[in-house]
Amino acid sequence: MRAVSARLGFRRSEEMGGDGIWEAPSEEKAVYYAMAMGMEETKMRKWTRGCLALLVTAGLLGACGNAADTSKQEPVTILAAAAASLKYSFDEELIPMFQDRYPWITVEGTYDSSGKLQTQIEEGMEADVFMSAAMKQMQDLEAGGYVDEADEVKLLENKIVLIVPEGADSGIVSFEDIVKADTIALGDPESVPVGQYAQEALTNLNLWDEVTPKTSFGTNVTEVLNWVAEGSADAGIVYATDAATTHQVRVVAEAPADSLEEPVIYPVAVVKNSAHREAAELFVEFLQSEEAMKVFEDYGFSPAE
Repeated sequence: MRAVSARLGFRRSEEMGGDGIWEAPSEEKAVYYAMAMGMEETKMRKWTRGCLALLVTAGLLGACGNAADTSKQEPVTILAAAAASLKYSFDEELIPMFQDRYPWITVEGTYDSSGKLQTQIEEGMEADVFMSAAMKQMQDLEAGGYVDEADEVKLLENKIVLIVPEGADSGIVSFEDIVKADTIALGDPESVPVGQYAQEALTNLNLWDEVTPKTSFGTNVTEVLNWVAEGSADAGIVYATDAATTHQVRVVAEAPADSLEEPVIYPVAVVKNSAHREAAELFVEFLQSEEAMKVFEDYGFSPAE
């Protein structure tokens, strides 16, 4: 079979770094090879089609055999350090979906503000994948040599929104009306991306100095959301995706388009010193898949442009 295959223009994918499955040429190319062997074209077309069918079937059987070998994979566990706003989509759907596809890989998620996760990676946390809620933290890790820029994927886009407790009658009907609130919840701009975006938007709207005296700063977006949901704050700024996770808050408005210089982008990358790089790369590739993007969209994200 190898001799006939090679003479008809077949190549094993292992010759190109693949898994050794036979890869078929086109019928025209196979006929060309056959005629070069001195056979008549009419006969060769019939014979070639039969050989193609036989060899492609053999290739498919080989592929099935390779798929069956997944049970022989060594179990591996990877750690995904992701922004707090990704917790629900990761834990409830994406990680289970990935583990169904790659049953020998277990994904553990750790979630917090992107700034805290950045610091933990710099201090030695053995994360395999990092997904930030802003470009800044990813770029800082790239600058420090913890992530290769070539591995970075700008995956998702989010929006920041002004929220109030559900049922509140505070007269807050626009983003700029945040100044009407007596108590305000924002993420800490020192380490929380949603707080950095909020500061940028409110500064560009000339409202930052008026807002800060009434503000409590949370350590991550989930804390900000909970303060507003519980009624501890009259208003707050969170991601649209976080606001969508509870019925205890109401979205008043998105930040005006001209209040942010750049969109809210979520990048993802394999951490350079990952001890399980192959598994980590599979997870990052999965997050870019059509089925994963559908899940992200169901949670309110949109693909990054």
